[in-house]
Amino acid sequence: MMDRINQIIAANGWTAGELTIGDCIELAKAAQVRVSDVVVAEAMTTSNMTRSEVYSAVLASFSHNLYAVEIGTTTGSSFLMGTAGRELTQEAAPQIVADEFLNKVLAYTLGAQVGNHSVGLQPCAGTGDSCTYVGFVRAMLEELDDKETVARVAAVMLKIGTLFRVGKTTTGCNMEGFGAGAAASAAAFVELAGGKPADMAKAIVLAISPTIANPCTPRVMVAGLCATHIGGGVMLGKLAAQLAMHTSIPVNVPVDVMIAMAAAVHPVSAKQVVPVVIQYMEPFFKTNTAVENYIGEDVHTEETARIAATVRQALAEARAMAKKANSIVKPFGEAVVGGSSQAVGSPANAARIAHFLAKGKITKVRIELYPELFARRGINVPGILMAAVYGAGTDNSQLYREVMSKVANEGIEVEILQTDEPQLQQITVVAAEKSGMVAALNRGGGRLVLKRASDEEEAYRVAKRLGIEIVE
Repeated sequence: MMDRINQIIAANGWTAGELTIGDCIELAKAAQVRVSDVVVAEAMTTSNMTRSEVYSAVLASFSHNLYAVEIGTTTGSSFLMGTAGRELTQEAAPQIVADEFLNKVLAYTLGAQVGNHSVGLQPCAGTGDSCTYVGFVRAMLEELDDKETVARVAAVMLKIGTLFRVGKTTTGCNMEGFGAGAAASAAAFVELAGGKPADMAKAIVLAISPTIANPCTPRVMVAGLCATHIGGGVMLGKLAAQLAMHTSIPVNVPVDVMIAMAAAVHPVSAKQVVPVVIQYMEPFFKTNTAVENYIGEDVHTEETARIAATVRQALAEARAMAKKANSIVKPFGEAVVGGSSQAVGSPANAARIAHFLAKGKITKVRIELYPELFARRGINVPGILMAAVYGAGTDNSQLYREVMSKVANEGIEVEILQTDEPQLQQITVVAAEKSGMVAALNRGGGRLVLKRASDEEEAYRVAKRLGIEIVE
Protein backbone atom coordinates (compact mmCIF):
# COMPACT_ATOMS: atom_id res chain seq x y z
CA MET A 1 0.00 0.00 0.00
CA MET A 2 2.82 2.40 0.86
CA ASP A 3 4.44 1.83 -2.54
CA ARG A 4 1.17 2.48 -4.35
CA ILE A 5 0.54 5.69 -2.41
CA ASN A 6 4.10 6.93 -3.00
CA GLN A 7 3.84 6.17 -6.71
CA ILE A 8 0.67 8.24 -7.02
CA ILE A 9 2.28 11.09 -5.06
CA ALA A 10 5.25 11.07 -7.43
CA ALA A 11 3.04 10.84 -10.52
CA ASN A 12 1.15 13.96 -9.45
CA GLY A 13 4.31 15.88 -8.63
CA TRP A 14 3.30 16.18 -4.99
CA THR A 15 5.57 15.98 -1.93
CA ALA A 16 4.91 14.00 1.22
CA GLY A 17 4.68 16.43 4.10
CA GLU A 18 2.99 19.03 1.90
CA LEU A 19 -0.25 17.21 1.07
CA THR A 20 -3.51 19.08 1.42
CA ILE A 21 -6.57 17.27 2.75
CA GLY A 22 -7.87 17.37 -0.82
CA ASP A 23 -4.68 15.64 -1.98
CA CYS A 24 -5.14 12.97 0.69
CA ILE A 25 -8.71 12.35 -0.41
CA GLU A 26 -7.76 12.10 -4.08
CA LEU A 27 -4.89 9.75 -3.19
CA ALA A 28 -7.25 7.55 -1.22
CA LYS A 29 -9.60 7.36 -4.19
CA ALA A 30 -6.82 6.51 -6.63
CA ALA A 31 -5.16 3.93 -4.39
CA GLN A 32 -8.50 2.53 -3.23
CA VAL A 33 -7.60 2.92 0.45
CA ARG A 34 -8.97 4.86 3.41
CA VAL A 35 -8.11 8.52 3.83
CA SER A 36 -6.52 7.65 7.16
CA ASP A 37 -4.18 5.23 5.36
CA VAL A 38 -2.88 8.12 3.25
CA VAL A 39 -2.54 10.45 6.24
CA VAL A 40 -0.61 7.82 8.19
CA ALA A 41 1.53 6.93 5.18
CA GLU A 42 2.52 10.58 4.78
CA ALA A 43 3.58 10.69 8.43
CA MET A 44 5.53 7.44 8.04
CA THR A 45 7.46 8.93 5.13
CA THR A 46 8.18 12.34 6.64
CA SER A 47 8.94 11.06 10.16
CA ASN A 48 10.76 7.86 9.14
CA MET A 49 8.46 5.84 11.39
CA THR A 50 6.70 2.52 11.08
CA ARG A 51 2.93 2.44 10.97
CA SER A 52 2.71 1.30 14.59
CA GLU A 53 5.12 4.04 15.65
CA VAL A 54 2.90 6.66 13.98
CA TYR A 55 -0.15 5.23 15.74
CA SER A 56 1.67 5.37 19.08
CA ALA A 57 2.86 8.94 18.50
CA VAL A 58 -0.64 10.11 17.54
CA LEU A 59 -2.21 8.64 20.66
CA ALA A 60 0.65 9.87 22.88
CA SER A 61 0.08 13.44 21.66
CA PHE A 62 -3.27 13.44 23.47
CA SER A 63 -1.80 12.65 26.90
CA HIS A 64 -2.11 16.10 28.49
CA ASN A 65 -5.43 16.92 26.87
CA LEU A 66 -6.93 13.63 28.08
CA TYR A 67 -5.81 14.67 31.56
CA ALA A 68 -7.63 17.96 31.05
CA VAL A 69 -10.80 16.04 30.13
CA GLU A 70 -10.46 14.01 33.31
CA ILE A 71 -10.17 17.17 35.39
CA GLY A 72 -13.01 18.83 33.50
CA THR A 73 -15.36 15.92 34.12
CA THR A 74 -14.47 15.39 37.80
CA THR A 75 -13.05 18.17 39.97
CA GLY A 76 -12.69 21.06 37.50
CA SER A 77 -14.70 24.25 37.39
CA SER A 78 -14.59 26.94 34.72
CA PHE A 79 -15.23 30.67 35.04
CA LEU A 80 -17.18 30.44 31.77
CA MET A 81 -18.56 26.89 31.84
CA GLY A 82 -19.05 26.19 35.54
CA THR A 83 -19.15 22.43 36.21
CA ALA A 84 -20.97 21.50 33.01
CA GLY A 85 -18.42 18.80 32.17
CA ARG A 86 -19.06 17.00 35.46
CA GLU A 87 -22.81 17.39 35.19
CA LEU A 88 -22.89 15.83 31.73
CA THR A 89 -20.72 12.80 32.56
CA GLN A 90 -21.73 11.86 36.09
CA GLU A 91 -23.78 8.74 36.72
CA ALA A 92 -27.37 9.08 35.48
CA ALA A 93 -26.53 12.38 33.74
CA PRO A 94 -29.11 13.55 31.20
CA GLN A 95 -28.18 12.88 27.59
CA ILE A 96 -27.82 15.75 25.15
CA VAL A 97 -28.69 13.46 22.24
CA ALA A 98 -29.96 9.89 22.06
CA ASP A 99 -26.96 8.65 20.05
CA GLU A 100 -24.75 7.26 22.84
CA PHE A 101 -21.43 7.75 21.06
CA LEU A 102 -22.27 11.27 19.85
CA ASN A 103 -23.46 12.12 23.35
CA LYS A 104 -20.10 11.04 24.78
CA VAL A 105 -18.17 13.09 22.21
CA LEU A 106 -20.23 16.16 23.11
CA ALA A 107 -19.95 15.65 26.87
CA TYR A 108 -16.19 15.06 26.78
CA THR A 109 -15.66 17.99 24.39
CA LEU A 110 -17.41 20.30 26.85
CA GLY A 111 -15.53 18.65 29.71
CA ALA A 112 -12.28 19.39 27.88
CA GLN A 113 -13.13 23.10 27.84
CA VAL A 114 -13.75 23.04 31.60
CA GLY A 115 -10.40 21.28 31.93
CA ASN A 116 -8.86 23.89 29.65
CA HIS A 117 -9.90 26.61 32.08
CA SER A 118 -8.59 24.52 35.00
CA VAL A 119 -5.22 23.10 33.91
CA GLY A 120 -4.83 24.38 30.35
CA LEU A 121 -5.04 22.55 27.04
CA GLN A 122 -2.35 21.99 24.43
CA PRO A 123 -3.56 24.01 21.40
CA CYS A 124 -3.67 23.10 17.75
CA ALA A 125 -5.22 25.97 15.79
CA GLY A 126 -6.40 27.00 19.25
CA THR A 127 -7.61 25.32 22.40
CA GLY A 128 -11.21 25.31 21.12
CA ASP A 129 -10.63 22.73 18.39
CA SER A 130 -8.36 20.74 20.69
CA CYS A 131 -11.43 20.27 22.91
CA THR A 132 -13.21 18.59 20.01
CA TYR A 133 -10.29 16.37 19.05
CA VAL A 134 -9.71 15.09 22.58
CA GLY A 135 -13.44 14.74 23.26
CA PHE A 136 -13.73 12.52 20.19
CA VAL A 137 -10.64 10.50 21.15
CA ARG A 138 -11.82 10.00 24.75
CA ALA A 139 -15.17 8.71 23.50
CA MET A 140 -13.46 6.32 21.05
CA LEU A 141 -11.12 5.00 23.74
CA GLU A 142 -14.16 4.07 25.80
CA GLU A 143 -16.23 2.62 22.97
CA LEU A 144 -13.64 0.87 20.78
CA ASP A 145 -11.38 -2.04 21.65
CA ASP A 146 -9.22 -1.52 18.55
CA LYS A 147 -6.68 1.19 19.40
CA GLU A 148 -5.45 1.24 15.81
CA THR A 149 -8.86 2.46 14.71
CA VAL A 150 -8.73 5.18 17.36
CA ALA A 151 -5.30 6.25 16.13
CA ARG A 152 -6.37 6.25 12.46
CA VAL A 153 -9.42 8.41 13.08
CA ALA A 154 -7.42 10.72 15.35
CA ALA A 155 -4.78 11.05 12.62
CA VAL A 156 -7.38 12.35 10.15
CA MET A 157 -8.61 14.91 12.69
CA LEU A 158 -5.06 16.08 13.37
CA LYS A 159 -4.26 16.37 9.66
CA ILE A 160 -7.16 18.81 9.31
CA GLY A 161 -6.33 20.55 12.58
CA THR A 162 -2.76 21.26 11.56
CA LEU A 163 -3.99 22.86 8.32
CA PHE A 164 -6.36 25.11 10.29
CA ARG A 165 -3.44 25.92 12.63
CA VAL A 166 -1.60 27.52 9.73
CA GLY A 167 -4.71 29.31 8.50
CA LYS A 168 -5.51 30.82 11.89
CA THR A 169 -3.72 34.17 11.93
CA THR A 170 -6.01 36.26 14.15
CA THR A 171 -9.06 35.93 16.36
CA GLY A 172 -12.02 33.81 15.29
CA CYS A 173 -13.77 30.57 16.19
CA ASN A 174 -14.22 30.11 12.43
CA MET A 175 -10.66 28.76 12.31
CA GLU A 176 -10.67 27.13 15.73
CA GLY A 177 -13.28 25.38 17.89
CA PHE A 178 -16.27 25.94 15.63
CA GLY A 179 -14.69 25.83 12.16
CA ALA A 180 -11.79 23.43 12.64
CA GLY A 181 -13.84 21.39 15.12
CA ALA A 182 -16.69 21.02 12.65
CA ALA A 183 -14.40 20.06 9.76
CA ALA A 184 -12.37 17.56 11.77
CA SER A 185 -15.48 16.04 13.37
CA ALA A 186 -17.12 15.60 9.98
CA ALA A 187 -14.05 13.80 8.65
CA ALA A 188 -13.77 11.66 11.78
CA PHE A 189 -17.40 10.53 11.66
CA VAL A 190 -17.00 9.54 8.00
CA GLU A 191 -13.73 7.70 8.64
CA LEU A 192 -15.13 5.89 11.68
CA ALA A 193 -18.21 4.77 9.73
CA GLY A 194 -16.13 3.47 6.83
CA GLY A 195 -17.40 6.13 4.44
CA LYS A 196 -15.89 6.78 1.04
CA PRO A 197 -13.15 9.39 0.49
CA ALA A 198 -15.60 11.38 -1.63
CA ASP A 199 -18.03 11.38 1.30
CA MET A 200 -15.34 12.89 3.49
CA ALA A 201 -14.69 15.70 1.03
CA LYS A 202 -18.39 16.55 0.93
CA ALA A 203 -18.74 16.34 4.70
CA ILE A 204 -15.85 18.71 5.38
CA VAL A 205 -17.20 21.30 2.94
CA LEU A 206 -20.71 21.08 4.42
CA ALA A 207 -19.34 21.39 7.97
CA ILE A 208 -17.13 24.40 7.28
CA SER A 209 -19.76 26.45 5.49
CA PRO A 210 -21.80 27.61 8.54
CA THR A 211 -18.64 28.52 10.45
CA ILE A 212 -17.26 31.08 7.99
CA ALA A 213 -16.50 34.44 9.70
CA ASN A 214 -17.82 33.28 13.09
CA PRO A 215 -16.06 35.43 15.71
CA CYS A 216 -14.35 34.21 18.85
CA THR A 217 -14.72 37.07 21.32
CA PRO A 218 -18.06 36.20 22.94
CA ARG A 219 -16.99 32.59 23.31
CA VAL A 220 -13.91 33.37 25.39
CA MET A 221 -15.15 36.22 27.55
CA VAL A 222 -18.89 35.69 28.11
CA ALA A 223 -20.22 32.93 30.36
CA GLY A 224 -21.77 29.90 28.68
CA LEU A 225 -21.39 30.83 25.01
CA CYS A 226 -18.35 28.63 24.45
CA ALA A 227 -20.47 25.51 24.95
CA THR A 228 -22.50 25.95 21.80
CA HIS A 229 -19.45 26.95 19.75
CA ILE A 230 -17.39 23.83 20.40
CA GLY A 231 -20.39 21.56 20.91
CA GLY A 232 -21.97 23.02 17.81
CA GLY A 233 -18.89 22.09 15.82
CA VAL A 234 -19.36 18.45 16.79
CA MET A 235 -23.06 18.56 15.91
CA LEU A 236 -22.31 20.17 12.55
CA GLY A 237 -19.72 17.49 11.88
CA LYS A 238 -22.21 14.72 12.58
CA LEU A 239 -24.88 16.34 10.43
CA ALA A 240 -22.45 16.91 7.56
CA ALA A 241 -21.16 13.33 7.72
CA GLN A 242 -24.65 11.84 7.69
CA LEU A 243 -25.71 14.03 4.78
CA ALA A 244 -22.61 13.15 2.80
CA MET A 245 -22.82 9.41 3.42
CA HIS A 246 -26.55 8.82 3.30
CA THR A 247 -28.00 11.32 0.82
CA SER A 248 -27.29 12.40 -2.74
CA ILE A 249 -26.89 16.05 -1.70
CA PRO A 250 -24.83 17.84 -4.34
CA VAL A 251 -21.61 19.48 -3.17
CA ASN A 252 -19.37 20.91 -5.89
CA VAL A 253 -16.94 23.05 -3.88
CA PRO A 254 -13.49 21.40 -3.66
CA VAL A 255 -12.53 20.84 -0.05
CA ASP A 256 -9.23 22.72 -0.43
CA VAL A 257 -11.03 25.74 -1.89
CA MET A 258 -13.41 25.77 1.09
CA ILE A 259 -10.53 25.69 3.56
CA ALA A 260 -8.65 28.39 1.64
CA MET A 261 -11.75 30.60 1.65
CA ALA A 262 -12.19 30.09 5.38
CA ALA A 263 -8.60 31.21 5.95
CA ALA A 264 -9.04 34.23 3.66
CA VAL A 265 -12.27 35.37 5.34
CA HIS A 266 -10.75 34.85 8.78
CA PRO A 267 -8.70 38.10 9.04
CA VAL A 268 -11.50 40.11 7.42
CA SER A 269 -13.91 38.87 10.07
CA ALA A 270 -11.47 39.86 12.81
CA LYS A 271 -11.35 43.42 11.49
CA GLN A 272 -15.02 43.85 10.62
CA VAL A 273 -17.10 41.48 12.76
CA VAL A 274 -15.19 41.31 16.03
CA PRO A 275 -15.41 45.06 16.84
CA VAL A 276 -19.20 44.85 16.59
CA VAL A 277 -19.25 41.74 18.76
CA ILE A 278 -17.11 43.45 21.39
CA GLN A 279 -19.44 46.44 21.38
CA TYR A 280 -22.48 44.32 22.18
CA MET A 281 -20.85 41.67 24.40
CA GLU A 282 -18.52 43.92 26.44
CA PRO A 283 -21.19 44.50 29.12
CA PHE A 284 -21.14 40.75 29.80
CA PHE A 285 -17.40 40.07 29.75
CA LYS A 286 -16.05 38.22 32.77
CA THR A 287 -13.61 40.51 34.61
CA ASN A 288 -10.71 39.99 36.98
CA THR A 289 -10.75 42.37 39.94
CA ALA A 290 -7.01 42.01 40.56
CA VAL A 291 -6.31 43.07 36.97
CA GLU A 292 -8.81 45.91 37.03
CA ASN A 293 -6.97 47.46 40.00
CA TYR A 294 -4.20 48.39 37.55
CA ILE A 295 -6.57 50.16 35.13
CA GLY A 296 -6.91 53.91 35.48
CA GLU A 297 -10.10 55.40 36.88
CA ASP A 298 -10.55 57.42 33.70
CA VAL A 299 -10.61 54.20 31.65
CA HIS A 300 -13.12 52.60 34.01
CA THR A 301 -15.33 55.69 33.84
CA GLU A 302 -15.25 55.71 30.05
CA GLU A 303 -15.94 51.96 29.84
CA THR A 304 -18.85 52.19 32.28
CA ALA A 305 -20.47 54.95 30.27
CA ARG A 306 -19.90 53.12 26.98
CA ILE A 307 -21.31 49.87 28.33
CA ALA A 308 -24.43 51.58 29.63
CA ALA A 309 -24.93 53.27 26.28
CA THR A 310 -24.48 49.96 24.44
CA VAL A 311 -27.10 48.20 26.55
CA ARG A 312 -29.55 51.04 26.02
CA GLN A 313 -28.86 50.98 22.29
CA ALA A 314 -29.27 47.20 22.05
CA LEU A 315 -32.55 47.22 23.96
CA ALA A 316 -33.85 50.03 21.76
CA GLU A 317 -32.86 48.08 18.65
CA ALA A 318 -34.56 44.95 19.96
CA ARG A 319 -37.72 46.92 20.69
CA ALA A 320 -37.64 48.44 17.22
CA MET A 321 -37.42 44.96 15.73
CA ALA A 322 -40.30 43.78 17.91
CA LYS A 323 -42.38 46.72 16.74
CA LYS A 324 -41.82 45.74 13.10
CA ALA A 325 -42.25 42.00 13.59
CA ASN A 326 -45.17 40.14 11.99
CA SER A 327 -47.95 38.69 14.08
CA ILE A 328 -47.55 34.98 14.79
CA VAL A 329 -50.88 34.36 13.09
CA LYS A 330 -49.40 35.66 9.85
CA PRO A 331 -45.67 35.21 10.40
CA PHE A 332 -44.31 34.27 7.00
CA GLY A 333 -43.53 36.29 3.95
CA GLU A 334 -43.59 35.05 0.40
CA ALA A 335 -41.99 31.68 -0.17
CA VAL A 336 -38.36 31.71 -1.25
CA VAL A 337 -37.03 28.84 -3.36
CA GLY A 338 -33.90 27.73 -3.16
CA GLY A 339 -18.98 30.36 13.62
CA SER A 340 -7.96 30.79 23.56
CA SER A 341 -4.72 30.10 23.21
CA GLN A 342 -4.70 33.27 21.21
CA ALA A 343 -5.86 35.56 24.00
CA VAL A 344 -3.45 34.15 26.57
CA GLY A 345 -0.87 31.87 24.94
CA SER A 346 0.58 34.22 22.34
CA PRO A 347 1.04 37.31 24.58
CA ALA A 348 2.29 35.13 27.43
CA ASN A 349 4.90 33.59 25.15
CA ALA A 350 6.01 37.07 24.08
CA ALA A 351 6.32 37.97 27.77
CA ARG A 352 8.30 34.82 28.48
CA ILE A 353 10.88 35.70 25.86
CA ALA A 354 11.10 39.23 27.32
CA HIS A 355 11.73 37.69 30.79
CA PHE A 356 14.78 35.82 29.54
CA LEU A 357 16.10 38.90 27.75
CA ALA A 358 16.11 40.76 31.08
CA LYS A 359 18.71 40.37 33.81
CA GLY A 360 18.59 41.14 37.52
CA LYS A 361 15.77 41.90 39.92
CA ILE A 362 12.54 42.74 38.09
CA THR A 363 10.91 45.97 39.24
CA LYS A 364 8.28 46.68 36.59
CA VAL A 365 6.31 45.09 33.74
CA ARG A 366 4.82 47.26 31.02
CA ILE A 367 2.08 45.58 28.96
CA GLU A 368 0.85 47.13 25.72
CA LEU A 369 -2.02 45.37 23.95
CA TYR A 370 -4.05 46.03 20.83
CA PRO A 371 -7.75 46.70 21.47
CA GLU A 372 -9.09 43.15 21.19
CA LEU A 373 -6.45 41.80 23.59
CA PHE A 374 -6.87 44.82 25.88
CA ALA A 375 -10.57 44.05 26.11
CA ARG A 376 -9.67 40.50 27.17
CA ARG A 377 -7.08 41.60 29.75
CA GLY A 378 -8.91 39.77 32.54
CA ILE A 379 -7.70 36.47 31.15
CA ASN A 380 -4.41 37.41 29.47
CA VAL A 381 -2.70 39.70 32.03
CA PRO A 382 -2.23 36.91 34.62
CA GLY A 383 -0.62 34.75 31.92
CA ILE A 384 1.56 37.62 30.74
CA LEU A 385 2.71 38.42 34.27
CA MET A 386 3.54 34.85 35.23
CA ALA A 387 5.68 34.62 32.09
CA ALA A 388 7.23 38.10 32.36
CA VAL A 389 8.09 37.96 36.08
CA TYR A 390 8.72 34.27 36.66
CA GLY A 391 9.50 32.93 33.19
CA ALA A 392 6.67 30.42 33.57
CA GLY A 393 5.18 28.53 30.65
CA THR A 394 1.55 28.83 29.64
CA ASP A 395 0.73 25.46 31.25
CA ASN A 396 1.31 26.61 34.83
CA SER A 397 -2.26 26.63 36.07
CA GLN A 398 -1.44 27.08 39.76
CA LEU A 399 0.73 30.15 39.18
CA TYR A 400 -1.89 31.56 36.82
CA ARG A 401 -4.35 31.58 39.72
CA GLU A 402 -1.85 33.06 42.19
CA VAL A 403 0.24 35.46 40.12
CA MET A 404 -1.79 38.64 40.62
CA SER A 405 -1.39 38.48 44.42
CA LYS A 406 2.28 37.38 44.18
CA VAL A 407 3.20 40.32 41.94
CA ALA A 408 1.34 42.74 44.19
CA ASN A 409 3.01 41.34 47.34
CA GLU A 410 6.47 41.67 45.77
CA GLY A 411 5.81 45.31 44.98
CA ILE A 412 6.43 44.93 41.24
CA GLU A 413 4.95 47.80 39.27
CA VAL A 414 2.54 46.86 36.50
CA GLU A 415 1.45 49.17 33.69
CA ILE A 416 -1.27 48.03 31.27
CA LEU A 417 -1.88 50.13 28.17
CA GLN A 418 -3.90 49.90 24.98
CA THR A 419 -2.21 50.43 21.63
CA ASP A 420 -3.76 50.96 18.22
CA GLU A 421 -1.25 48.85 16.28
CA PRO A 422 -3.23 45.85 14.97
CA GLN A 423 -2.47 42.53 16.69
CA LEU A 424 0.38 44.05 18.74
CA GLN A 425 1.41 42.67 22.09
CA GLN A 426 4.46 44.49 23.46
CA ILE A 427 5.91 43.40 26.78
CA THR A 428 8.73 45.26 28.56
CA VAL A 429 10.38 43.72 31.63
CA VAL A 430 12.30 46.38 33.58
CA ALA A 431 15.11 44.84 35.63
CA ALA A 432 18.10 46.08 37.66
CA GLU A 433 20.89 44.98 35.31
CA LYS A 434 19.20 44.82 31.90
CA SER A 435 15.65 45.23 30.69
CA GLY A 436 14.02 43.02 28.08
CA MET A 437 11.41 43.99 25.49
CA VAL A 438 9.48 41.97 22.93
CA ALA A 439 6.98 43.39 20.45
CA ALA A 440 5.07 40.67 18.63
CA LEU A 441 1.92 40.11 16.62
CA ASN A 442 -0.67 37.79 18.10
CA ARG A 443 -1.25 34.40 16.50
CA GLY A 444 -3.43 31.44 17.40
CA GLY A 445 -2.08 28.29 18.95
CA GLY A 446 0.16 30.35 21.25
CA ARG A 447 2.31 31.44 18.30
CA LEU A 448 3.60 34.92 17.57
CA VAL A 449 5.27 37.03 14.90
CA LEU A 450 8.38 38.74 16.27
CA LYS A 451 8.37 42.38 15.13
CA ARG A 452 11.15 43.78 17.30
CA ALA A 453 13.00 43.08 20.54
CA SER A 454 15.66 44.60 22.76
CA ASP A 455 17.98 41.86 21.41
CA GLU A 456 16.42 40.24 18.35
CA GLU A 457 19.08 37.56 17.79
CA GLU A 458 18.86 36.46 21.42
CA ALA A 459 15.05 36.56 21.26
CA TYR A 460 15.05 34.00 18.45
CA ARG A 461 17.51 31.81 20.40
CA VAL A 462 15.38 32.03 23.56
CA ALA A 463 12.21 31.16 21.65
CA LYS A 464 13.87 28.12 20.08
CA ARG A 465 15.18 26.96 23.46
CA LEU A 466 11.76 27.32 25.07
CA GLY A 467 9.91 25.71 22.18
CA ILE A 468 7.94 28.90 21.38
CA GLU A 469 6.83 28.97 17.76
CA ILE A 470 7.65 32.18 15.88
CA VAL A 471 5.89 32.47 12.53
CA GLU A 472 6.10 34.90 9.65
